Amino acid sequence: MRLQLNKVLKLFDHQIKGVHQVALLLGIMGILTKVSALFRDRLLASAFGAGPELDVYFAAFRIPDFIFSLTLFMTASASLIPIFLEEMSKNEKNAHFFLSGILTSFLIFIFVLTLIIFMFIPSLIRVIAPGFDENQLSTLVILTRIMLFSPLFLGLSNIISIVIQSFQKFFIYALSPLFYNFGIIIGITVFYPFYGIKGLAWGVVIGAFFHLAIQIPSFIKLKFFPKLTLAIFTPSIKNAYLLGFTRTLGLSFNQVIFIVFTAIASFFSAGSISIFNFSNNIQSIPLSVVGVSYTVAAFPVLSRLFIRNDRKEFLVYVSLALRHIIFWSLPISVLFLVLRAQIVRSVLGAGAFGWTDTRLTAASLAIFSVSITAQSIILLLSRAYYAAHKTLKPIIINVLSSVFIILIALIFIWFLRRSGEFQIFFSNLFRVGDISDIQILFLAFAFSFGSIINALLLLKYFVKDFGLPDEFISRSLRQNILASLIIGFTAYGGLRVFGAFLNTNTFLGIFFQGFLAGALGVLAGFIILYFLKNKELSDVLSSLKTKFWRAPVIAEETETLV
Repeated sequence: MRLQLNKVLKLFDHQIKGVHQVALLLGIMGILTKVSALFRDRLLASAFGAGPELDVYFAAFRIPDFIFSLTLFMTASASLIPIFLEEMSKNEKNAHFFLSGILTSFLIFIFVLTLIIFMFIPSLIRVIAPGFDENQLSTLVILTRIMLFSPLFLGLSNIISIVIQSFQKFFIYALSPLFYNFGIIIGITVFYPFYGIKGLAWGVVIGAFFHLAIQIPSFIKLKFFPKLTLAIFTPSIKNAYLLGFTRTLGLSFNQVIFIVFTAIASFFSAGSISIFNFSNNIQSIPLSVVGVSYTVAAFPVLSRLFIRNDRKEFLVYVSLALRHIIFWSLPISVLFLVLRAQIVRSVLGAGAFGWTDTRLTAASLAIFSVSITAQSIILLLSRAYYAAHKTLKPIIINVLSSVFIILIALIFIWFLRRSGEFQIFFSNLFRVGDISDIQILFLAFAFSFGSIINALLLLKYFVKDFGLPDEFISRSLRQNILASLIIGFTAYGGLRVFGAFLNTNTFLGIFFQGFLAGALGVLAGFIILYFLKNKELSDVLSSLKTKFWRAPVIAEETETLV
């Protein structure tokens, strides 16, 4: 038993190098995390359907998420890892001192901010969900106050992950979101039957605590024990605040988008907020598995290259990650667009989640899927700017894009209500013509459209500021676009073929229809890229041959947990 525990702890302490290996590991862990997230959402959809109670639950995330985004200027790895590595390059004492200052400033900030917001929540929720009735608003106050604990745990977890990621212990870092979802599932299955909807909120808090707790053993192993200190305005910490503030400004505007969208959707038909969140959660799967994985994998390397002033290698890594993001995300976007109905019916189509809910969620997912590649590119290029300590430009672009998204949403909804022809065209395009209220789809449309504009602007200015190898601009992009189109057409044909002999009125029938059609499309894309001698495919196959899961351990594990 002791030997088995040793092996598990050694796996937690693996140091993994190489952008492909780390990205593949994080991608695999991301898939497991998203599978748990899909199971979580299926439980919610089955129990509540897309209705008023679940709308309140999703709306309760808005204020805690906004608080968490505000704390990121002192906890986000994107702004803190480069400075932490700089301090480590001097000596470990400096790194300890830096981490202690960050921890202290975070605790002061989070306690003061949470206390103030706790008192004003009854007024704030009327801004968050002005379309809710009094019973919904009363429940929203209770849930929001419970969830205020989650930013504290998630912020502490982020601070710990600064050290974890800097030492390239990505396995344990990748586990934390899985445990976060596990906590929420406990809330749904265990707490809800006893405490009602408040049990769901406590599940979120438990999940946030699990997110922190799973990283603590490896953190302790590294012997980086921060202490409370009054030295919270040293030059390095001020620099971290400055770098983090501009990034936090951009992330806060992202939260503002969802706050405004929640406020708008609260006036729509019941279940609109739930439909938006369900479809957004599903489209975030490839975003997390691809965009986040390659971004997290590349960021510490980019930071080190910038510190060494190795501009050429910096661009090589950015180009490499960018090409692989496109290699993965373009085909996935096409598959999500083609298989949207099968995906939504397989994931959410159970219990109280009705046919109208399914169709609207599938239509919203189709709209979101168009911008998956753009969202992934935004993540990478923003982090590349942060690694180079140039945060202002991506933040300005992100803020302007956020304002643009909100304006586009308001304009389209205004136009929809005044143009019957436009509503008919849009409804028929996504096969929801017999559903009276489709306004929620325009929020997804505005988000996708704005994300694409954001990515194009970031790419344009990144090339202007840093440049990129011609290899990305030419052959790689053309090959992946061609493969994605072939994947899409093949999968669409597969739906018709497999739908002819499968019973699509059952879960297994609809699941295997989508799975087999998708697999057929992927096979066609693989064959095309293989014969085109695609570089990204070759890189991925080579990484799989290296047995990256057997990477060497940082240090011998000498103690075990009991």
